[in-house]
Amino acid sequence: MWFKHLHLYRLHGMQLLSPEQTAMLLEEHAAKPLGNADARRMGWTAPAGRLGGGQLLHTLQNDGHRLLSALRQERLLPAPVVAEEVAERVADIEAREGRKVTRKEKTALKEQVTEELLPRAFVRSQKIDLWWDTERNLIGVNASSRARAEDVLDLLRETLGSLKATPLSSQTLPIRAMTTWLGDPASRPADLQLLDGVELKAKGDDGVVRARQVDLDSDEMQQLLESGRQASKLGLSIEGQLSFVMHDDLALKSLRFGDALIEEADHADDGDDALARLETDFVLMAGCLRDSVARILEWLDGENQQEPAAQGDGHV
Repeated sequence: MWFKHLHLYRLHGMQLLSPEQTAMLLEEHAAKPLGNADARRMGWTAPAGRLGGGQLLHTLQNDGHRLLSALRQERLLPAPVVAEEVAERVADIEAREGRKVTRKEKTALKEQVTEELLPRAFVRSQKIDLWWDTERNLIGVNASSRARAEDVLDLLRETLGSLKATPLSSQTLPIRAMTTWLGDPASRPADLQLLDGVELKAKGDDGVVRARQVDLDSDEMQQLLESGRQASKLGLSIEGQLSFVMHDDLALKSLRFGDALIEEADHADDGDDALARLETDFVLMAGCLRDSVARILEWLDGENQQEPAAQGDGHV
């Protein structure tokens, strides 16, 4: 269950419910099989799976960490399949009735075909984990994209009835900090290491430069920076703790936890119990993520703590 990606959100004005109250609400929004007419659906599922007894919420009481998992189900109905069936029906109507099918009729046919084929489409399921640091009012979603992360937050908002969450932001923009670290080795924090992989964006319309397995301190890299390009993605490491690719929106991708942490998890005595294994991994991972996020914010001169103007309970 080790996270591969992390989209971070700050919670505002959150009235924390007890684990028992939260678990009851999660049950009310638990994942259910897709109905024949459903194109997609999201609900909560057990982080440890069926072998974990179906428990929807895992809580570390002493540290305030919570773990939840959303299940996103979606029927796969390829657009070319629908288009082909619509084309056949249009051709049949035009041949039988000797007239051209109107655009409005084609739209209605497309809706009819989609409705008929949807129950027979394959279902793709995706489990998306959510880490909730209740002591620091911080949420991290293990999703490959911001859109998927916000889908999970929307489900949590619906479950709790109210949730005001905004993307975590820093005093110094990540793109500015990453560009500075690339251009000036002396500016790099002592425990920050540059890793392989960088993406440079131009201010104008000159495209993107992506580089791997290159010397980030080379003259060529410095020339790119001097031409006005900025680092929008950069491989970084907190020495001995966590490595990742930082994006310009403060998303952390391609997470790799330190070898010592993984070895500690591997050597834990869980008796091959799926629930015990998950909770051991979660204890270690949550502690690492809490420390790492705090350290990254220090690199970026602290958090931008100005709460946005109230706009309901949605994202702002």
